[in-house]
Amino acid sequence: MEPNSTGREIRVALLEDQQVFRESLVALLEGAGMKVVARCAETGTFLSNVRAAAPDVAVVDLRLEHVGREGTEDGLSALKYLHDFHPRVRALVLSGYQAPDMVERCFQAGAAGYLCKLNVGCDDVVRAVERVARGERLLPADMLQANAIPLDNLHMPASALSRLTLREREVLGYVAAGADNLKIAAHLGITERTVKAHLTSIYRKLGPENRAQLAVLACELGVTRPVLA
Repeated sequence: MEPNSTGREIRVALLEDQQVFRESLVALLEGAGMKVVARCAETGTFLSNVRAAAPDVAVVDLRLEHVGREGTEDGLSALKYLHDFHPRVRALVLSGYQAPDMVERCFQAGAAGYLCKLNVGCDDVVRAVERVARGERLLPADMLQANAIPLDNLHMPASALSRLTLREREVLGYVAAGADNLKIAAHLGITERTVKAHLTSIYRKLGPENRAQLAVLACELGVTRPVLA
């Protein structure tokens, strides 16, 4: 059995609308020694199962379609719910989306890892679940390059946070949560001009080129993301 960081077998919950792919994931993960504790096609059922089964990792698809129902469910809502109410569950997105802005949104919503199902193999999925269960963050190299994010920045050690003041860490957390400068100012009780000054200092100390890179970097460093009202 593949253990998690506590030595237990890894418990996995699946949110995937395509039955054949879902059943294939179950066979793959259980064949690797993990325990699939939930296998769901709908967000509501999935979240109920997460509450009851307490998985270590949640593998989440973003676009969920249902027969006889117009429109789709957005897996981002599941990511946000997990982040807000089940922070110990590590979310791994497994989706056909490849756009860098969607990757950023997923990390802002609380994802610990992201895989594009169009260009990964079975071994890649197993390793990704293992890494996420160990507490690592996972962003594929091709997506990093597509977003022009320097690899050395995204893999800088968590000790890089020691370069920041306490207030700068708070600001960085709000950036990771997707807040704009005005909302950050309101939450922290400071002026927007002060927020901009803190951001300038953060950019200088950590080295990202833009806000998108900064948000992803914050997630890579494990910055605590506050819940936005």
